[in-house]
Amino acid sequence: MLTRPELKKKLVDAGVRPSVQRLAIFEYVHRSTAHPTAEVVYESLRDELGSLSLTTVYNTLKLYAELGLVTPIQIDDNFQRFDGNTNIHAHFRCNNCGEIFDLPIKGDYNAWFDGAEGMQVTDAQLYLRGVCEKCLQ
Repeated sequence: MLTRPELKKKLVDAGVRPSVQRLAIFEYVHRSTAHPTAEVVYESLRDELGSLSLTTVYNTLKLYAELGLVTPIQIDDNFQRFDGNTNIHAHFRCNNCGEIFDLPIKGDYNAWFDGAEGMQVTDAQLYLRGVCEKCLQ
């Protein structure tokens, strides 16, 4: 897990001025394994950052997604979620408890499908749904 100075450097390297609010939002999404919505990020940080608005959270997450610093995921039918893990992986959503898990994928995007060898795949989203191990017990 990256330290706060390392996260700040990632923002600077991407051309983002790391204000207190921007760094806090980036750190929250990066450290969360729950794939939070913008609303969850806002609710979690608003007491710590008194002047934070939901609009600021939405705009900041949109900027981070455009820069490839976070990945927006649509595994939930009702909300867009955000993932600080930008490495290649899939997501599994439990139909029972609603929890979302990261699943590692071996290889790169082109290795997933027959016929993709001559293409340059720059993004892919793989979502699996079912019942998690905990709920099955």
